[in-house]
Amino acid sequence: MGERQDAVQGGAGDRPEGRALDLEQIIRAAIGLLDAEGVDGLTMRRLGKLLGTTAAAIYWHVRNKQELMRLASDAIWAQLRLPDLEKVGWREASIIMAQQVHAMFQRHSWLVPAMPVHAPYGPGRTLHDDHLLAICSAAGFTASDAEHARETILAFVVGACVTATSHRSLVFGLQAVHDGLQTRITAHP
Repeated sequence: MGERQDAVQGGAGDRPEGRALDLEQIIRAAIGLLDAEGVDGLTMRRLGKLLGTTAAAIYWHVRNKQELMRLASDAIWAQLRLPDLEKVGWREASIIMAQQVHAMFQRHSWLVPAMPVHAPYGPGRTLHDDHLLAICSAAGFTASDAEHARETILAFVVGACVTATSHRSLVFGLQAVHDGLQTRITAHP
């Protein structure tokens, strides 16, 4: 396991002797294991071994792997910074958010394939989605169109991750998406 094991963080070495296992430690270790091994590499037994405990001890904190995946995913989404709409326009704000999501998906490659299966919608992801919706609303979309614009931008970013698009191409493509969205706003005042 060598290099992969080195990439995993949050192991038993992070927990002082005698300190009780807590949910934050479990989530941190799960993210490290997911980053190193992917979704199939995350098992409660492997996570327990990494944390210097048993799978049963982990089940005191989470119901199952699906809940742990949701918690790990949401912890990552919660780390994204949200641009201040008072300081930047909607186009720049959506590009900032898209670049952060793109970088997040590159750092945590397991997130994209896990999205449809594990529905990573906790408070961190919800905060991100609500802010992106506010950006689209600030652009002048109706409520319904703002929702579609938000989904379009996120779908574009996910697609850019799947095809390993560079940040430069991501911004270029988003500018084209913005032009199309702006045309929609202008055509439907």
